[in-house]
Parts: sequence; structure tokens; C-alpha cells
Amino acid sequence: SRHERIHTRRPYHVDRADKSSLDDDLVNLEVLNEDTIIHQLQKRYADLQIYTYVGDILIALNPFQNLSIYSPQFSKLYHGVKRSSNPPHIFASADAAYQSMVTFSKDQCIIISGESGAGKTESAHLIVQHLTFLGKANNRALREKILQVNPLVEAFGNACTAINDNSSRFGKYLEMMFTPTGAVMGAKISEYLLEKSRVIKQAVGEKNFHIFYYIYAGLYHQKKLSEYRLPDKKPPRYIDNETGRVMHDIVTKDSYGRQFEAIQHCFRIIGFTDEEVYSVYRILTGILNTGNIEFAAISSQHQTDKSEVPNPEALDNAAALLSIGSEELQEALTSHCVVTRGETIIRTNTVDKAADVRDAMSKALYGRLFSWIVNRINTLLQPDKNICNAESGMNVGILDIFGFENFARNSFEQLCINIANEQIQFYFNQHIFALEQMEYQSEGIDATTVEYEDNRPLLDMFLQKPMGLLSLLDEESRFPQATDLTLVDKFEDNLRCKYFWRPKGVELSFGIQHYAGKVLYDASAFLEKNRDTLPADIVVVLRTSENKLLQQLFSSPLTKTGNLAQARARVTAASRSLPPQLSAGRIKVDTMEVMRHPEETTNMKRQTMASYFRYSLMDLLSKMVVGQPHFIRCIKPNDDREALMFSHERVLLQLRYTGILETVKIRQKGYSHRILFEEFVKRYYYLAFKAHETPLGSRENCLAILEKSKLDNWILGKTKVY
Repeated sequence: SRHERIHTRRPYHVDRADKSSLDDDLVNLEVLNEDTIIHQLQKRYADLQIYTYVGDILIALNPFQNLSIYSPQFSKLYHGVKRSSNPPHIFASADAAYQSMVTFSKDQCIIISGESGAGKTESAHLIVQHLTFLGKANNRALREKILQVNPLVEAFGNACTAINDNSSRFGKYLEMMFTPTGAVMGAKISEYLLEKSRVIKQAVGEKNFHIFYYIYAGLYHQKKLSEYRLPDKKPPRYIDNETGRVMHDIVTKDSYGRQFEAIQHCFRIIGFTDEEVYSVYRILTGILNTGNIEFAAISSQHQTDKSEVPNPEALDNAAALLSIGSEELQEALTSHCVVTRGETIIRTNTVDKAADVRDAMSKALYGRLFSWIVNRINTLLQPDKNICNAESGMNVGILDIFGFENFARNSFEQLCINIANEQIQFYFNQHIFALEQMEYQSEGIDATTVEYEDNRPLLDMFLQKPMGLLSLLDEESRFPQATDLTLVDKFEDNLRCKYFWRPKGVELSFGIQHYAGKVLYDASAFLEKNRDTLPADIVVVLRTSENKLLQQLFSSPLTKTGNLAQARARVTAASRSLPPQLSAGRIKVDTMEVMRHPEETTNMKRQTMASYFRYSLMDLLSKMVVGQPHFIRCIKPNDDREALMFSHERVLLQLRYTGILETVKIRQKGYSHRILFEEFVKRYYYLAFKAHETPLGSRENCLAILEKSKLDNWILGKTKVY
């Protein structure tokens, strides 16, 4: 209630016949400063109007509750109408992208940004939902499939963190493909930088990837735990936590069981075979059993760095589920082959080394399985060659990437996430600010320059070669005797700029001044995480698996972004690199042959996480820049996930670092519509000419149309009408 009047109106008046409210767009505010903007957003949020425009950018405040504004009748409202006909809505942004694509035959890209827990993933769902509605193909099956993609990849790629129960732990770029007339005809996902380390260890109060809990609950209710060798009392180490309630939750929480059924439904609808799904479950439960393998030291007179598996139960379970020999697995975990001067020497692993190898194997299994699922989805959702060849179509890309993170302890994963956000912020700045200025100058239109925070120098500090932070990390990772301390020393010696500092008295810590604020990073395990080693011995054993899928995971090469290459093109290479005893008709096992092959496919020239990250960023940007961008800025109104609670400080901070204030200024000074002379005349000529005439797309003709239609607030550039 404001002014002692109770507001009974629902926040969404659907009968607004073109009475666009001026409040809908911050650009219309007469007095423009942080206070008026915050006041405006807060007033709207209290009315449950979570969406507000800034020119063509959409601000979305997380309502932390379910709103009933996403039903089919809302989809119908936001379908090819003027933006001002309805209240701001995420459907309007999807519609704008769709209309631009169809009208101008140009690819579009929707960039959803915001910090962790601001609502990016939900927003991405809503956009996909609306685009499938707009691109109604006759093919209902395809629409169904596309809508199942997000829930499926999220079960494998999302997890519960300290600040978000459904946090994306990977970057996702979803491209929806349309025919020239605008019917949806296929989809493709690209995944980047899955946080594999989460499989083996989670911070206090956090959880492993959702799928492990879903599958555990599902198998429990189907009474199949023993078939998959899972205990029903003490949870496996990889999902156990300090609360001791994991098993209790798995058994009693309805949601886990429901989610398991939903995932089975997703697999089925998208088109995975039962055999494929069975293999996926076996690999997942195999990972959980692998985590339980324990090692003990064997001390003999000569050496103390030998390890063994004292209790073979977990080892046998893991080997059975992965369809490999249990002795071979034990050997690959507790020893490794070194080839020197043509001789093969077997060296033993210490207990710690064996545990590292075990965890590296689990991470590799999960990471490659995730990649395979994504590749399989892409194969099943690719456009049907008979309907339309993909080249003549167009697409709308949707970027949902982990938001900026600042935890109590920030590690290598947070650094990568934050650099990625830094890069997206740079793209936003370039697009909104720099391009705007250049546009006006090149068209000879007078526009005052707006100051904005340019984070280019910071990006250079991270990405430059050979002295940027990532290059220094790679260089240090090549020295066997380097430690995390020598790494931080190296950073300090070489990164001499205002964005980097080293706090006094904390050896392994360094600080970065990001666009979104200061973050302290803990460098312990940086080198280990960056090297991301997977011993060849493990690869050799996993390739002997009788599980076809598992064999394939370790026979396909990795791409430069660290994902599994699409299998089709590589059949010959893959079959060539299987251990000889599996290749047709050759029984003789030549150990040198087996030893040499992993080099082909696990790329022993040691790709590091930093190099995968660098290529992933390049790949992502190259996808984004081809399309016309649409920005959605998600904002987190409070840190307690409370509905209707609006924290002034938190929102202000996000508005500051996302450059919303500068954006408003630029948009206020700017012209929101720019149309080429030719296009303008073609579209509007009959306002000033006769219908059968075909006037030239000249400056004079544009002038004639504008004067005839008595418009104001326009200006003519060199090639465009503003």
C-alpha cells in the first residue's frame, strides 16, 4: 500500500491497448541518477513488475517466487507486436530477436548476464520456451525435444552452491535454428569449461552435480541399488558431506525421485536408446564406486612409495560397472609405465599419487560423458536435411554462462568464471558504448562522449601472451618442481599493474580488482588443477572396456576447447587407436603398440586447463559476434533468496558494475532506431509517393517521407535515418 491506498490491481494489465507506461523504460526518466533509477526499480519490484527496459536492454530482477506470467496466453500477447503494447517482459526480448531474424535474415544472439543466483538459467528457459512458440514448426516432436534439452544438460552440469541451489557449473550456448520463413528446425548446444573438480570434492555446504542424487534416489526407489553396487546406508565418498544427512535426503526427498523420472523422460523424448541410457547410468555409478577405492602403503626394505588396495570391494565394484578387469584397474592406479630409450619401465605410485590418479580418472569419466551427452543431443536435434539445408537457415543463440562469483574461498574455478564474465562485460561495453560513439562519428552526427569503465587493460593482464596471468600459469605448470608459492611469486614479479595485488601475510593468496569488485584468490592447487593430468595407463585400461560407450569416450580425441570431438568424422582414427586385442582379428598384444596409442588421442603434449579456457573464450566470442546482440541483465535483489525483499546496496552495486547508469545516459542521448536510406524508402515510400512508383533510396526521398509524415526527433546521417 502506498499513500494509504491499497493496490488491488494485478501487476499485469493485459487490456493495455497501446497505452505504454513511461515507467517501463528508464530512458524516459527526466531526472537521471542512481537514486531515481533505484527508486524506479524498487517501486516496480514491489508491484511484482520484475522487468524494466533501458532502451533495448532488459533488466530482470529475480522474483524468488513463481509468477503466473509465463502461460500460453502470455506467449500469445508477445507475438509480433510493438514493444510498447505490453508491459516489459522477457518474452518481448525473445520476440524482438525473432522478428529481427525474420525481417533482416540475420543471426541473433541473446546474452544473459548477471551474478550467480540472479536468474540467468531460468531466463534462458523462458526464452527457449517463447522461441519454440514463435517458431511453431508442424513438427511437434521437434519442439518437445528442444524443450527437454535444458533440463537434461542441467541435471549433469548444474549443482547446489553456497549462493544458488541450481547453479550452472558450465557455460552453455544454445543455438536454435530456423528456416528462412521462421519455423524452428533444429538446435545445437555448445558447452564450455565444465567444473569437473566438483565431482571429486565440494566446498562445505555445497553439493555434487544434481544427477548423482537423482540417480541414487531413482535406483533406490526401483530397488536396483545392489545391481549398481551402491550402498544403502553410508553414501559414497564423492557425495558424502559434513551434515551426515545425504542418505536420509536421498531416501526421503520426493524431489530427487521426481527429477530422476524427469531425466528418464528427457532421455526418451530426445531420442537416446535404452542401451545408451543404461551405459550412462553404469558410468555414473562406476564413478561413485571409484571414489571409494582406498589405498595403503606397502613398506618393503627397498622402497616405501608403493601402494596397494587393501580392501578390494570398491575396486571390484568400479571395475564391474565400467566393464574392465579389476586387476588391470588396480595396476593402472598403483603404477605407471615410463618409456625411456625404447625400454618400458614400470614405476610404482605412492598412496597420494594413486589417490590423485583415481580422482583424475573420475573427473575424466564425468567430463567426457558430459561432452558425449551434448554431442549426442546435437546429433539427434540437427536439422533434417530433407526439410531445409542448415546453411540457408538462420539462428538465435542464447548464452547462459556462470555469473560472477566471490566466495569465502575462491580457487582456480572462480578465476576462470570471473575472467569469462570480464570478457562478456567487455563485449557489452564495446557494443553499447564504443560502437555507439563510432556510429555517430562515422555518420557525421554530433554526440557527446560518455565516459565508461573500460576493462580492456584488465583483460590484457589475464590473456596477453607471453606475460599475461594465464600464460604465466602455463609456463609455471611446465616446471615439475614449481609450487603454488613460486606461481604467486611469478605473478607478483610480472603483473605490475593496479588490478593485481598481494595481501600481506597470506602466502598463497592474491587479489584481483574485477569490474564487479575486489576478489581474493587462494592459489593452492592452482598448478595441479591447471595441469589436469590423466595418465596414459588409465586411458589404456578404459579402452579395453566392454561398454561400447566407455570405449568411445576414450578413443575420440579432445578438441582445443577440451571437449570430446564429434565422433562421426573420426571413426577410422578411433578404431585405429583401440588396443590391438580389440581390433578385428589381431590377437597378439604388443605392449609398445598399446603404450604408444594414447598419445594420439589424449594429446600428451599436455593441454592445460588454461589453454582450454582460452580457446573456449575465443570460440564463444566468435559465435556471439556474428549475431545482432540482445542483452538481458539479470539482477539479484537480495542475498537471502527472499521474495519481495529489495536490498538497496546490493542492487546499486550490480547497476554500477554492469554499466546500467552509463547505458541509460547513452541511450537517452541516442537515437534508438537507425535505418539505412534504402531500407527506409523501401519500407515507407507510399507515405509520400504513389504505390506504383519505385523511388530511389536517396537522402532526398527519405527527407520527403519524413516531412510528409510530420515526425519530429529525427536526423539524417550519411547513410541512415535516425
